[in-house]
Amino acid sequence: MPNAKQQKEEDQRNYVHRFCTYHRKRICQPVCVPMMRRHWLLVGACGWVLLILMFVSKFINFSFRIPGDYAGRSEIFVWTLSSVTTKLPSVMWPDKGASQPYILSSVSPSVVEPIDWHLVNEKRLEQLSTVCSNSSIWNLTHTTVRKFVLDRIFVCDKHKILFCQTPKVGNTQWKKVLIVLNGKFSKVEAIPENLVHDHERNGLPRLSSMTDTEIHQRLNSYFKFFIVRDPFERLISAFKDKFVKNPRFEPWYKHDIAPAIVRKYRRSHHDDSESVGLRFEDFVRYLGDKTGRQHLDRQFGDHIIHWLTYAELCAPCDISYNVVGHHETLELDAPYILKSAGIAGLVSYPSIPPGITRYNRTKVERYFSGISQRDIRRLYARYQGDFSLFDYPKPAFLLN
Repeated sequence: MPNAKQQKEEDQRNYVHRFCTYHRKRICQPVCVPMMRRHWLLVGACGWVLLILMFVSKFINFSFRIPGDYAGRSEIFVWTLSSVTTKLPSVMWPDKGASQPYILSSVSPSVVEPIDWHLVNEKRLEQLSTVCSNSSIWNLTHTTVRKFVLDRIFVCDKHKILFCQTPKVGNTQWKKVLIVLNGKFSKVEAIPENLVHDHERNGLPRLSSMTDTEIHQRLNSYFKFFIVRDPFERLISAFKDKFVKNPRFEPWYKHDIAPAIVRKYRRSHHDDSESVGLRFEDFVRYLGDKTGRQHLDRQFGDHIIHWLTYAELCAPCDISYNVVGHHETLELDAPYILKSAGIAGLVSYPSIPPGITRYNRTKVERYFSGISQRDIRRLYARYQGDFSLFDYPKPAFLLN
């Protein structure tokens, strides 16, 4: 039984409740409303906290970057709320949704698993084979295996390797690897830069220097590879290297080739051609001229290799290559090539500065910003075979 004091307090509470319920006087609101308001605010706050926790646990990963131990590569450790940790190399691909080097785990959608690089290479070779059989662009993908192509292929007989040179994709470093394998130097760091491209002294024989029988025997039995890069970004690299910087002092690019292109393709000749020099728009107009450039190309000779198509350089539809590496994923392609060729324990690919091989769309947009749609479409028409053969995305941001 409640005592007198407890009974009195209970009677007071009942009185207030009945008074507020039945009479709803304004004077009662300070007593009833604050209690109800606090209750609903608490319920609402709990609901928001629950929603935030559900969102965080489903979508948010926390990551931090640490230095890697291969060629200056950085790595990312990913921590998820499910306490699963996975380690993956920092790799950037071009804007191609179907060509990602990592896939979501079937166990947990927040975990990323690396793809077997052998499968990546197989997919590239399948793409190459499919496009090579496409008759509608046959003239853009097929090349006769003549002396010009054989001049591009370097030979390492000791380890049965053929490497086709495609300029502006890091070929200097692969030449160093072959020079070491041929026994000219013990390590790539010891090779002088001026020796790498001196084909009289670097100890790298070309396939064209051999007899027909020797050529066929090597093409049919040796490990063969080459490297590609986004076609438009490669052209930008060639333009900068030969007509802007010219680090190896090759004066004929600025003194002979550039003036010839300017005279034929510059639309306004009010500027002094010699002082202004070659502009990228002149270069694009020259490359996209299907018939008019042929006379100049014959005049320029082998110097045009820096902007020829991959089909013209290496005949990928007519020579069966084992590996097609991509400049954009060289951090993973380089060790895969060394392993596939059976030389991983004999030589290392030189260090790759972080980010240097990544596709730079901003740079491409900047270089093409002042060029007409007609000239860009003509340029794409020439390099369409390269885009298709190696599964590079059509640059719709430039063409549309």
